[in-house]
Amino acid sequence: MSRKALTIVTPVFNEEEVIAQFYERVSAVMTSLQESYETKLLFVLDRSTDRTLSILRDIAVRDPRVQVLVLSSRFGHQMSLLAGIDHSRDADLIVMMDSDLQHPPEIIPRLLEQNARGNDVVYTIRQSTEDTGVVRKAAGSVFYRLLSYLSRVPISENAADFRLISGRVASLMRQEIRERNMFLRGIFSWIGFNQASVEYVAARRVAGRSKYSLSRMVGLATAAILSFSTRPLQMSIFVGLAFAALSVALVVFTVVAYFVDSSIPSGWTTIVTLLLLFSGVQLIVMGILGVYIGGIYEEVKARPHYIVDEMINIPR
Repeated sequence: MSRKALTIVTPVFNEEEVIAQFYERVSAVMTSLQESYETKLLFVLDRSTDRTLSILRDIAVRDPRVQVLVLSSRFGHQMSLLAGIDHSRDADLIVMMDSDLQHPPEIIPRLLEQNARGNDVVYTIRQSTEDTGVVRKAAGSVFYRLLSYLSRVPISENAADFRLISGRVASLMRQEIRERNMFLRGIFSWIGFNQASVEYVAARRVAGRSKYSLSRMVGLATAAILSFSTRPLQMSIFVGLAFAALSVALVVFTVVAYFVDSSIPSGWTTIVTLLLLFSGVQLIVMGILGVYIGGIYEEVKARPHYIVDEMINIPR
C-alpha cells in the first residue's frame, strides 16, 4: 500500500528560543508515522528579527524532510497558513499547527485517525490553557459569543488553528477561496464536508511570548465579523430607529418641561438633545459602513496575499 503524503505547516515569527525543541518533537512524531505517511515539515517564516531563520537553515541542511518558506515581510498568522497550503500542492493531507509547542505535536496521530474515518477536516478544541490570563479568557469568550450571534456559521469557542485538512479542501483554498480578510476557523467551518474534533490541553509556552498583541487580536476579530456577517449593517438600522424614538420621547419631555418650568430657555434643550442623539447615531452607522467599505477596498486592490523571499528545500 502506497504511503499518503502528509505536510505539517507551521507559521513562525521570532521563535528562536523554542523552534529547535519544536522541531525535535515534531520530528519524533514524523518518524513514528513513516510506515504509513511520507511526511514533510514546512516552516512558513514571517520576516523575523531574531535568529529563527539561521536555526531553520541549519535544521533544513540536516533534515531533507524540512522545508522553509521565507516571506518578505510580516503578513500575519492567517496569511502564513495560507502560504503553507499554497506550497503543499503534493500533499494528500495537511496539518496546521503553531510552533510555540502550545499545540502538542503528539496529537497529530489522533487527527490522522479521524481522517482515516472519512473526515476531510479535523479541528482541535482546547480543554484548557495553562498560562492564559483571566482577562484574555474573558475577552475570547465574549468575542466568540458575539461572533456566534452575528454569524450563521457555527464556530466553537475553544477552537484553535491546529487542524488537519484533506487534499480536496486544500485545493479549494488554493483555487476558490482567496479573500484577504481571512478568518480560517470560520472558513473551514463554512466549507462543510465531514468534520470531527479532537480535544487537547494547551501547554504553557516553553519560551518567548505570545505574538498576538491586542491590536492583532482586534484585527482578527474584525476580519472574522467582516467575513461571516452583515448583521452589523442591519443592526445599524435598528440602532438608528431606537435613537430616533428616544429623541422623540425627549422632545415630548422638553416640551412639557418648557410649559412647567418657564426658566428653561426656549428651544435650547430640544436642539442640544437632537443634535447629540442624531450625531451619535450617524457616527455609529458611518463607522460600521467604514469598516465594511475598508474590507471591500482591501479586496479590490487585489494585492498578493503574501510575497515569498526565499524557499529552502522546496521544489520550484
